[in-house]
Amino acid sequence: MRILLCLIALLGLTACAEPKWAPQEQVDAVRYVEGPPYYITLYTVVNKSTGSGAHSAILVNASERVIFDPAGTWYHPKLPERNDVTFGMNDKALAFYIDYHTRKTYDTIEQKIYVSPEVAELALQRVENYGAVGKAMCTNATSSILSGLPGFESLRHTFAPKKLSKEFGKLPGVTTRVITDDDDDNNHGILLVQHDGTPLE
Repeated sequence: MRILLCLIALLGLTACAEPKWAPQEQVDAVRYVEGPPYYITLYTVVNKSTGSGAHSAILVNASERVIFDPAGTWYHPKLPERNDVTFGMNDKALAFYIDYHTRKTYDTIEQKIYVSPEVAELALQRVENYGAVGKAMCTNATSSILSGLPGFESLRHTFAPKKLSKEFGKLPGVTTRVITDDDDDNNHGILLVQHDGTPLE
C-alpha cells in the first residue's frame, strides 16, 4: 500500500511539470557549437552535511552544446529553454550554472565521458524529445536518457542522484572532479550577475 501511494504521489509530481517552448528564432540566436571531441557530462549536486544527492543534470556536446536540467531552478534570461533543455551553453553560461548550484552547503560532482558523434547526437535528440520533468523526477529522467544510449546500457533507472553518479563513474574513460565553493546559500552574487544584463559572449 505504501509503495502504491508513493507511486501515485510521484505521478502527481510528474503531472505538475510545466512545459516551456522557446521560439525557434531565440534558440537559433544563441546556438553554441563547441565542436569535437564530443562528450556527455553528468552533474550531480550533493548536500555536504548529509552526503545525499540533491540534483542530476547532463551537459551534451554534440552538433550544439545544451544542458538538460530536469526540474531545475537555474535559468538565465538570455538563454532560451525548451522543456528543461537550455540552449546556448557556452563556457560562461556553464560557469554560471555550476556556480549557481555549488555553495558552502552543496558540492557539485562533474563526470565527463567522450563519445562518438553518433552517440552525442542521439543524446541530444533524446534530451530534446523527453519533455518537461516534474519535481523530484530529475534523476529518473536523467538515468532514463542515459541508459538508452549505446555504451551506457549498464546504467539503471534510478531516483537517487548519488547512485547514478556512482554507476556513471564506472563507465570506461570517465573523468571526475568535485567542485566546491564558499558562496552563501542564497547565492546573491551570481543571481545579481545573471540578472543585470551581463552578456554571455
